[in-house]
Amino acid sequence: MRFALGPGQQNDIVPACNLIRGLSARQVLADRACDANSLHDIILEQGGDPVIPPRRNRNYQHRYDHIAYKQRWGIEAFFAKLKQRRRIATRYDKLAANFLGFIKLASIMLWIK
Repeated sequence: MRFALGPGQQNDIVPACNLIRGLSARQVLADRACDANSLHDIILEQGGDPVIPPRRNRNYQHRYDHIAYKQRWGIEAFFAKLKQRRRIATRYDKLAANFLGFIKLASIMLWIK
């Protein structure tokens, strides 16, 4: 599992390519906002299957596994539980290293639970 901090106004697709590089997975689940050719190419190069619904304005509407995509709720639920931690929701830590460290600690606590 990898985490990366970015500015609040940055789109998720920018760090996504670097985060999955070097990780092998059978399927990579993402929402419609992460539908980009660069991300698809990296996933396919690593032998995975992108489970990302196409954007409505794409010329080619690619196929994806609808059943696997419905399992994305687990990822969303994890982030919802992570944001219930007051320290993370309000970002008490002003240094990025401290904030990222607490995110990792809270994630470990959720996985153990």
